Amino acid sequence: MSRESVKEIFHTTGAEALFITDPHNMWYISGFRGGEGMVYISPAHQVVITDSRYTEAASRESDFEVIEENSAHKRPDILKELLRADHATIVGYEDKFMRCFEFSRLQNKLTGVQQWMPLDEQIDEIRQVKNEKELALIAKAEAIGDEAFSEVLKVMKAGMTEMEVAAELEYQMKIHGGQRLSFDTIIASGQHSSMPHAVPTTKKLENGDFVTMDFGCVYEGYCSDMTRTVVIGKADEDQKKLYQTVLKAQQAALDGIHAGMTGRECDALARDVISAAGHGDHFGHALGHGVGLYIHESPRLSPNDSTVIRENMVESVEPGIYIPGKYGVRIEDLVVVKEDGVLDLSHSPKELIEL
Repeated sequence: MSRESVKEIFHTTGAEALFITDPHNMWYISGFRGGEGMVYISPAHQVVITDSRYTEAASRESDFEVIEENSAHKRPDILKELLRADHATIVGYEDKFMRCFEFSRLQNKLTGVQQWMPLDEQIDEIRQVKNEKELALIAKAEAIGDEAFSEVLKVMKAGMTEMEVAAELEYQMKIHGGQRLSFDTIIASGQHSSMPHAVPTTKKLENGDFVTMDFGCVYEGYCSDMTRTVVIGKADEDQKKLYQTVLKAQQAALDGIHAGMTGRECDALARDVISAAGHGDHFGHALGHGVGLYIHESPRLSPNDSTVIRENMVESVEPGIYIPGKYGVRIEDLVVVKEDGVLDLSHSPKELIEL
């Protein structure tokens, strides 16, 4: 955690104490991985509040003070004591995560708070630029995906179902070190591949099918994300042309993205290629998104995002073309943005693979 960045929140907002309840932000700020409870921060106190299931782990993982909440010492009472000790009456809270009933309960109990200050995405923004340790963990997670993809190609064939391919891919990520999935695996074959977020079904792979595989795992808390599209059997000329258009669009983005660009400008690098090929209406999603402790983080590489991309942000680069009722293609790499370009963390082949 950049504790200087947290101090900056106090300076810019005027908050006198912060309530952190998003599990990933709790981990990032305090080191506590349990995700249950709350992190309280003020200029004088850094506290993890959790129950007896997690107090020992919290004490081992975090250098924050750990206070146990229980029926005799409930969270509002603990917070009241801390706020009183800090003479704090202005509280910043994670409005995008805290549930309405929890916020209402705290408002009713903590009558000494004079101002509740929504933090919006200010804590998330601290996490946008990754340090060297974070980059190494994300690179490892992506390498696990590379290994899993390589193994799946050895067994994929006509007659397998989408669900069987998903199961094999997930198994390979697990045995290569992935601790859990970073999102539900997408395996979409044939006409299903025209749906960007198709759910694997019992449909069998058939000769001539495009098969889009979008997958990722979590390693030491950090996510990976990769998409590859292959063909069962032989691709026809239309499939080859479509695939090469997507690959050309992705390469234009990989060659052009660098720190200092906006998300909108990054997106345009690939979108212009796809539009020039006559498929502008068939690319409906953003070019990419941030990746870290969450699989979808800000900033996005999107026509609607004017955020300036900074060095050591990690972004997906995933153009696609989807023709309803026919098929689709997506190719996705995970990259680290640098001053003069990008460092590509995905190393699986991208030439059209025919199985």
